[in-house]
Amino acid sequence: MTDPKNLFSLDGRVALVTGASRGIGEAIAHLLAAWGAHVVVSSRRQESLESVCAAITGAGGKATPIACHGGRLDQIDTLYQRIADDFGRLDILVNNAATNPYFGHILDTDMAAFDKTVEVNIRGYFYHCTKAGRLMRDAGGGAILNVASINGVRPGPGQGVYSITKAAVINMTKAFAKECGQHGIRVNALLPGLTDTKFASALTQNREILERILPSIPLGRAAQPSEMAGAVLYLVSDAASYTTGNCLNVDGGALT
Repeated sequence: MTDPKNLFSLDGRVALVTGASRGIGEAIAHLLAAWGAHVVVSSRRQESLESVCAAITGAGGKATPIACHGGRLDQIDTLYQRIADDFGRLDILVNNAATNPYFGHILDTDMAAFDKTVEVNIRGYFYHCTKAGRLMRDAGGGAILNVASINGVRPGPGQGVYSITKAAVINMTKAFAKECGQHGIRVNALLPGLTDTKFASALTQNREILERILPSIPLGRAAQPSEMAGAVLYLVSDAASYTTGNCLNVDGGALT
């Protein structure tokens, strides 16, 4: 039985956080490292990852930067080969890298934007889950956390394709949880609400839109990225050892 004092400890575990150069991914990487994980931080630009790793190691944590485009399968293959070669295992995947290149009416969606969104948010997430899952299966288990969105439950205006892909991530999470539990792999999803990040700036930096959204949030404000990280720590730690297939809303009550 795990010591209750160590339920959240990630000592000795290897974690991969995608989209870790800023926003929610960066906050998650910092918290997992603070709780003992060696965090592989990944995003498209190596230089951005270097600064994140410097901050983590400066605070006493362990981190390794490996650049990877979330929609390029060859780059994802290279990423997992590096992890296998350098660590021999992967205990935690936080599937966070996402894109939303189009904001506007769904009827005016450009198909190039549609393809890019699906490439990263569905195809990329799925491929990450399979690559991580195989490493975890070989090691006897692990935890996968997919960052979805409350838009996957209730589509956001002007965010049609993005919302569709996040609905797919929710169902993907449940499908992997159902089939991978026998291998000791838990798969859960985080559903953030409005969060103050560069990614969501089309919403948070538009006063007219913000004034329409905030009254629908019981807590009356947007979240900070750090407010998402605690939920992730719970879901990937031993504190959630009997939790799989769960989709946790962290939305200030927006879906209430």
